[in-house]
Amino acid sequence: MEKEYLLGVDVGTTSIKVAIIDKDANLLGISSSSYRLITPKPDYVQIDTEDMWEAYLKCMRLLFEGKGIDPGKIAGIGISSLCPGLAAFGEDGEILVDPIIYSDRRSTKEAEIILDAVGEKKLFEITANKCMSGAHSGTSMLWIKRNLPDIYEKTKYFGHVNTVMAQKMTGNYAIDYSNASYTNLFETAKGHDGQWSDYLCERIGIPKEKLPPLMDSADVVGGLINKEMIRMGIPEGTPVVIGGADTPCATLAAGVKANGDACESVGTTDVLTICVDKPNFDESFINRCHVVRGTWIYQGAMSYTGAAYQWFRDKFCSDMNERAAGSNRNAFMLMNEEAAQSEPGAGGVVFLPYMQGERSPVWDSYARGVFFGVSLRSSRKDFNRAVMEGCGYGLRQLCEIAERVTGHRMTGFSSIGGGAKSELWAHIKADITGKDIEILDMNDTAPVGAALLAGVGAGIYKDAVEASDKVKKTVYKVIKSSDENKDAYEKGYQVYTHLYPRIKDLYRINQGSFVE
Repeated sequence: MEKEYLLGVDVGTTSIKVAIIDKDANLLGISSSSYRLITPKPDYVQIDTEDMWEAYLKCMRLLFEGKGIDPGKIAGIGISSLCPGLAAFGEDGEILVDPIIYSDRRSTKEAEIILDAVGEKKLFEITANKCMSGAHSGTSMLWIKRNLPDIYEKTKYFGHVNTVMAQKMTGNYAIDYSNASYTNLFETAKGHDGQWSDYLCERIGIPKEKLPPLMDSADVVGGLINKEMIRMGIPEGTPVVIGGADTPCATLAAGVKANGDACESVGTTDVLTICVDKPNFDESFINRCHVVRGTWIYQGAMSYTGAAYQWFRDKFCSDMNERAAGSNRNAFMLMNEEAAQSEPGAGGVVFLPYMQGERSPVWDSYARGVFFGVSLRSSRKDFNRAVMEGCGYGLRQLCEIAERVTGHRMTGFSSIGGGAKSELWAHIKADITGKDIEILDMNDTAPVGAALLAGVGAGIYKDAVEASDKVKKTVYKVIKSSDENKDAYEKGYQVYTHLYPRIKDLYRINQGSFVE
C-alpha cells in the first residue's frame, strides 16, 4: 500500500487542529477540538498537557472514523504550535511544568533580571529579539529556577510545545530553529547555523544541558512509538518531523518562502510576516528563523487585536449574539454592519489594542487598551469601528517599519486566517495602510504547513519551497486600497502613533490595577 498521506497538527491557544493532505497538497480533511488552559492566577496561563493530548487523539479519530481516512496511508507527521509554550520535562519524559504560554506574565521580574545581566543591546545582537515576560521562554525558565527550585533540579530538558508533542509521539526531544528563536538563548542572527549561546546561557543561568537538541523544521525527530496512535492504525515507525511555530508554518502554506514575500494572519492576534534572506533586524519586530532554510522572518505581532474585538462583542454586544441566533449570520457579521454606520475615523475615537501588554512594536508588558477621544456624541458604533481601525493603524505602523528595514516599498500583502474574510475590516486596513490586500481562501494553514514539512521529512518533497508550491492558493477576494478617506485616517494614525509614547509611563505608575 502506497503511503501518500501527510498529517499536520497545530496546537493553538485554546484548541488543536489536525489536517491531512495528500502528496499533491490537496486537503482531505481537517478537525478541531478545544482543550483547557490552566489559570490559577490572573497572570498565569498554561496549557493542560493531558487535555491537549486527548484533544489531539479526538481530532484524529474524527478524521479516521468520521471522514473515512485510512491512517495506514500516513507517510509522515508534522507539528505546528503556538510559540512560546515552555514546558519542563523530567528524567523519564514526564511533564514537570505544563507549557507556560506567550500571554503568561508571571516572569516580569525575570525579564528585568535577564536585561540587567545581559544588556538590551547585547541580547538583541545575539538573539535578534528583546526580552518580555512569557513572550520569550527564557523568562519562564528563569522563573522556574527561582520559584520552583526542586522542579528545576529535576528538569532534564526545557522545551516548547512542539518538543512536548514530539516527545509523546517518539520518545525523543528536539526543538526547531523557529521556536528556538523565541527563547532569548539562541543565536538567531546566525540563522540555521546558530546554536544555543554559551554566553547567554552563562549570563542568564540556564545550562545548555537543559536545552533540547536543535533541528531543522523538516528534520525527523524519530519514528512513531506512541501506542494510542498506533492502535488507531498509524503505522509504527512513521516519521515524525519537528515542524515549527504556528506563524512560520501557516505562512509557508500561504506561499511565504522567499525574500520579500509578505502575509498577514488574522485571528486572536494580527501578525504581519515578511520573509528575508539577510539578517537585518529591527527591534520593533519579533525576528526568527523561518521554517525555510536560509531565510528569516520579521514578525510584527499585535497580540490582542482579534481578542479585543471578541472582548468588545462579549462585554458590549450581547444583543448581537441574541439576534444572530437562528439566522445564517453570526455576531461578528452584525457588529461589522453596525461599525460600517460609523464614519471613517470613528467619530474621533482612537483605540490602542494593547489589552494585556503588547509585543510589536512597543514591547511593553504593562500596556493596556485605551479609547481616546471619547465625547458625548460617541456611540457604540464608534467604539466598534475604533477597535477595527486600531488594528489598521497598528498594521500601518508595522508596514512602515518593514519598508524602512528592507529598503523596499510594499504594495500589498496576502491575508489569511479566520478574521481575514471580514470585508469591512479588510477595507479599513487597506485604506489605512495604502496597501492592496489579497485575501486567500485559506483559514487553517498552520496544520497544512506542518503537513508539508512532514512531506519533506518523509522524502515526498525535495524541500520546503517545493512543498509550498504544491498548495493551491485560491484567492477569495482582492481588496484595493483607496484614498477616499485618507484625511480621516491620517488624523487617526497621527493620534495613534503619538498616544502610546505620551502615556506609557502611566502604565507603570498604575501597574497595581493594570497588571493583574
